Amino acid sequence: MSAATTRSRTPDRLCAEAVDLARAAAEEAAAPGVVGEHVALVSEGDRVVTHFFECVELGYRGWRWAVTVARASRAKAVTVDETVLLPGPDALLAPEWVPWSERLRPGDLGPGDLLPTQADDLRLEPGYTGEDEPPPNSAVAPSHDLEERVEEEDAELTGRAPAQSDTGDDGRGAISAVAEELGMRRARVLSRYGLHIAADRWDESYGAKTPMAQAAPAQCVTCGFLVPIAGSLRQAFGVCANEFSPADGRVVSLAYGCGGHSEAAVMPKPPVPPPPVHDTMATDEFPLRPAPDSGSVTAEADTASEDLGHS
Repeated sequence: MSAATTRSRTPDRLCAEAVDLARAAAEEAAAPGVVGEHVALVSEGDRVVTHFFECVELGYRGWRWAVTVARASRAKAVTVDETVLLPGPDALLAPEWVPWSERLRPGDLGPGDLLPTQADDLRLEPGYTGEDEPPPNSAVAPSHDLEERVEEEDAELTGRAPAQSDTGDDGRGAISAVAEELGMRRARVLSRYGLHIAADRWDESYGAKTPMAQAAPAQCVTCGFLVPIAGSLRQAFGVCANEFSPADGRVVSLAYGCGGHSEAAVMPKPPVPPPPVHDTMATDEFPLRPAPDSGSVTAEADTASEDLGHS
């Protein structure tokens, strides 16, 4: 270990004794009454010492005022280098900053809020914008004959003359016009990845593995309250239209189910006893005297009375 290293770890005596100078610098930088007791000092190098004072300001529990003082070589005057508020080992710190796109959760979007979608969002892919329309001289390009035929058919149905355009080309019969009419002319559409994560999310909330579906008497695919949806997901999902179901108005899996199934409310009928049967063809015998052996005491001969000669 070199002598320079030994000197750097040993606090300079004059810098270590400059506690009042360091406190005055901390009180000048901080608000009045927020600088507490002197808690520690650390040697930063040759003739460089940092003094730590407790911060008693509300909301800064565990923070410390750090004042670094130094002394020039062969000089006796100690000067202040810097004053800063630093967190201590047990300081109350704010959580790590997270971008808004990662903090956002379902249900956070309220009325008037705008949620910008990133340009490279994996859930979306470019839709039909007309940029990939074939050139006019292409074999699949729309011809003027098709446009004229569309105008003639419209004229026959509406009883008016075909509209005349100055340019002779009003876009009728073009691929872009058909896409616009079908509602397909969107800048971006849902990608396959977006479909997959949406299906996983819906199946996790209202799928076959939920406790409600496990206890259901039947699945939604046989329920009369299921409203089919269009698109590629119609083979696996639908919309529940039962107001008494926990999934009312939600996209549910066809394998989901609940107690509100349309065919689950078939109540069993109460048992009806059969009508009584009367036998009117046979006669009932009613004896005039009871049988000798029908009583609870066995009939025996009175031998004692016979010996005495009683009549």
